Amino acid sequence: MKSTDIKNPDYFHKVVDCQWACPAHTPVPEYIRLIADQRYADAYMINWKSNVFPGILGRTCDRPCEPACRRGRVEESQAKPEPVAICRLKRVAADNKGEIESLLPPKAATKNGKRVACIGAGPASLTVARDLLPLGYEVHIFDGDKKGGGMIRTQIPRFRLPESVIDEEVNYILRYEPVTHFGERVESLKAFLAQGWDAVFVGTGAPRGRDLNLPGQKEAGKNIHIGIDWLSNVSFEHTDKIGKRVIVLGGGNTAMDCCRTSRRLGGEDVKVIVRSGFEEMKASPWEKEDAQHEGIPIINFLNPKEFTHENGKLTGVLFTKMGWVEKDGKRKLEPTGEPDVHYECDDVLMAVGQENAFPWIERDLGMTFDKWDVPVVDPVTMQSDIPNVFFGGDAAFGPKNIIWAVAHGHDAAVSIDLFLSKDDVKQRPPPGVSMMSTKMGIHEWAYDNDISLDLRYKVPLVEPDVALRNVKIEVEKGFDPLLGYKEAQRCLNCDVQTVFSADLCIECDACVDICPMDCITFTDNGEETDLRERLNAPAMNLTQDIYVADGLKTGRVMAKDEDVCLHCGLCAERCPTGAWDMQQFYLDITNAGCGAAPNAKREPAPAK
Repeated sequence: MKSTDIKNPDYFHKVVDCQWACPAHTPVPEYIRLIADQRYADAYMINWKSNVFPGILGRTCDRPCEPACRRGRVEESQAKPEPVAICRLKRVAADNKGEIESLLPPKAATKNGKRVACIGAGPASLTVARDLLPLGYEVHIFDGDKKGGGMIRTQIPRFRLPESVIDEEVNYILRYEPVTHFGERVESLKAFLAQGWDAVFVGTGAPRGRDLNLPGQKEAGKNIHIGIDWLSNVSFEHTDKIGKRVIVLGGGNTAMDCCRTSRRLGGEDVKVIVRSGFEEMKASPWEKEDAQHEGIPIINFLNPKEFTHENGKLTGVLFTKMGWVEKDGKRKLEPTGEPDVHYECDDVLMAVGQENAFPWIERDLGMTFDKWDVPVVDPVTMQSDIPNVFFGGDAAFGPKNIIWAVAHGHDAAVSIDLFLSKDDVKQRPPPGVSMMSTKMGIHEWAYDNDISLDLRYKVPLVEPDVALRNVKIEVEKGFDPLLGYKEAQRCLNCDVQTVFSADLCIECDACVDICPMDCITFTDNGEETDLRERLNAPAMNLTQDIYVADGLKTGRVMAKDEDVCLHCGLCAERCPTGAWDMQQFYLDITNAGCGAAPNAKREPAPAK
């Protein structure tokens, strides 16, 4: 194998598994150390720089970082290893930050003469506005609703996300004074483009819930509802009750929100009924757990066949039993042939998916649409076939989650800035990267390298009999500072990298002997497959690299498995020559303006 090029920003970025997995590439270990050091405002600002909505995401993020967390791979003694509660620690920073407006970047002193329109006021559009406004762009935001936030405000129940948190974080963006056109819906892109905008960003989400159009639906339609529309009506207080017997169709996060909201609006017998198996449901594991914790059963392998009714009133749903079968080497869901099953109910909420809806985009504009009738968008630049029209969030690639919308917004803002500066939007500016030694003495580091043996701490909840009485009572209390500190201690500081200097190594094997995970091997070089098998602990996770360094006096190589390294620093402590060093890697994502950043203090937290 060739010696590893550790100067490539992606190499150590990939080793910080949580940050690599986060679409917005938030520097997770850095803000967790700041939380442990009670520097909540600084931790908040690091989040605000990359993910824009720390308080919102600290409650609602889909957490792609947590399955990637190294902690979940190295707790071998635990029956169910669990990652650090990264998402809920983000909320700790938000809840305890105090006043942070003095840390926000200043408003633009002058305008640059460029007008950018954002259609939709959801997380993607707000991110574009947040990134471009301080650079002097005149940004206009259009939305049919009366307030900004998009699906954050309309589709996430208040018991998960209080409106005060939405208002606060949306207002951090509105303080940069975009021109808002709330309550104004764009009905024609052709007419809109004729207004002479320099660039247009479309962040209208996936606003249409899928319909089943089953027999009996028309006759019993009064009590059959599209899930996301129903949630919006609850959010805007147009709906405040539901029948006692409720069936929720669908297995995604929207279905979990629908069933839990139903329990708070009068549903006594609420069931979630899903076509697939429990493991195949699209809902996040914690969303399913939360529903079950509130006494809501999830019934699997039933496919809705017909809505039953009498005299125009819904009486129930008839289901076909489903099961997995193997066909042509593939597993498929098919009817089992068993008798149909009928469940009685008063109301049905259909949460079986969401779709993009672009009836307002004329098809003769020169924009290419794919086979699903969705505009074709470049996945890197977010640019459409009309050069000055960009997309992001659910409007670009279908329903995902808030953190993806934020990432799309950042990318689109970079592209808009490049495009309006007459630069090539495909030539992306590199991120900012720094490496800094954490060595402070012979055996002393600028970070706490002790490994906590604590199991993941549970977030305190409001008692169900209280929580279920009001749709606006927030269920999760969040970690208090003490619990936040204890959970932060579980972080393995994966951004503090082991950096090896072959020219200083005397191959004494002291690092090999002390490594608790058998990560380090000195051996003859070879092809990757062969080398992985010859390590002291074979490296079987092919998605994580091996750190290889040649230049040793014996002609051997140092090979280190990055996958299960604890970043404990024992190799560097034991090394008699200083061949090993612990260096903090910090990656600053590329933003519009190529590096303008909030005034967050960047000196590392001295302890954790």
